[in-house]
Amino acid sequence: MGGQQSRGEGAGDDAQQEKAKKAKKYEAPAPTRVGRKKRKKAGPAASSRLPTVVPATKCKLRLLKLERVKDYLLMEEEFVARQEQVKPQEESAQQERTKVEDIRGTPLGVATLEEMVDDNHAIISSSIGPEYYVNILSFVDKDQLEPGCSLLTHNKVNSIVGLLADEADPMVDKAPVESYADIGGLETQIQEIKEAVELPLTHPELYEDIGIRPPKGVILYGEPGTGKTLLAKAVANQTSATFLRVTGSELIQKYLGDGPKLVRELFRVAEENAPTIVFIDEIDAVGTKRYDSTSGGEREIQRTMLELLNQLDGFDAHVDVKVIMATNKIESLDPALIRPGRIDRKIEFPAPDQKTRRHIFQIHTSKMSLSDDVNLEEFVMSKDELSGADIKAMCTEAGLLALRERRMKVSQAEFKKAKDYVLYKKHTGAPEGLYL
Repeated sequence: MGGQQSRGEGAGDDAQQEKAKKAKKYEAPAPTRVGRKKRKKAGPAASSRLPTVVPATKCKLRLLKLERVKDYLLMEEEFVARQEQVKPQEESAQQERTKVEDIRGTPLGVATLEEMVDDNHAIISSSIGPEYYVNILSFVDKDQLEPGCSLLTHNKVNSIVGLLADEADPMVDKAPVESYADIGGLETQIQEIKEAVELPLTHPELYEDIGIRPPKGVILYGEPGTGKTLLAKAVANQTSATFLRVTGSELIQKYLGDGPKLVRELFRVAEENAPTIVFIDEIDAVGTKRYDSTSGGEREIQRTMLELLNQLDGFDAHVDVKVIMATNKIESLDPALIRPGRIDRKIEFPAPDQKTRRHIFQIHTSKMSLSDDVNLEEFVMSKDELSGADIKAMCTEAGLLALRERRMKVSQAEFKKAKDYVLYKKHTGAPEGLYL
């Protein structure tokens, strides 16, 4: 009985719960409007709803960098395209140059143009053979061909295949930097060379007014180291003239006819670069007295001297070309070379006296650091035969001895050692114990 009552109570509870659920069912609220439902308006687009983004400084720098990279790549692309266009032209030019080199042949001969016959033929001569009538190849610049110029010829048929021309003439020296202030003493010699060389180049009207012809040439003679070459350079510097310096031994050549040819070339260059001073040092190498000789070399030297005499005479007076010669042995020169009309003035350079030595010492020691104990008068008043070159060597040697002792000033002891060294070296050799 008790079990039946408990089941009856459970069934009653379930029925009550279902009733409670039905009672809580959602009910729609009553409408608040009357009539047709209104449609909502469309909102703004999605893109316009995004916020405005302002680039930062780093972004701007990155943009500029990328733009520069783009410009560089465009330039590189253009450069590569142009190289591709030029490459075929370079290859064709290289092929043409190769063909020209094959036509010219190697090795090439060197010749001198004697005469132009027509536009395609000429007469040439070489130093070791006769003259030839040859062809001129089409690629040679015929406007630059003139008698006397150096040519390149084919090694077999001797045809003209090119010109051999230097940008600067090797005979023309640079303008000398020496002046009259660098010369100690020699007042009389300076005055004489001014009258013979400098004034005719700078003021030729003075000689025309007085009615005389200026001297053609000057010869400087005297002991070695007395300032002959230095004075010639000073004159060239003072007149701003072209300075051609040739040693007498350079005019002596190996092959027959080369010496006279070099003399003619020397005076031709002098006329082209006028006003010019031609300085021939050691003229006794080529201008010695003539005598009968069976030696071919002596005959060639005499032919060279005869060509020099011919150029000094000349068919017309070279007003703007002055010749200065220098020698240590004027007594060995041929009388025809130094006669008046060719060499009009002979200037002697004696050994320096005390006044001249003092001036030379002042010139060479003006830039030296000397100690307080240095007494140059001792060397000036000495009885030793010191030339200008010896005094310069003495000052240089004294400076080297001071540097050897790690001192920046030259003392009297260095000058004495340098003097002993120069005088001893002038005759035999270095004295014993000088550098101990």
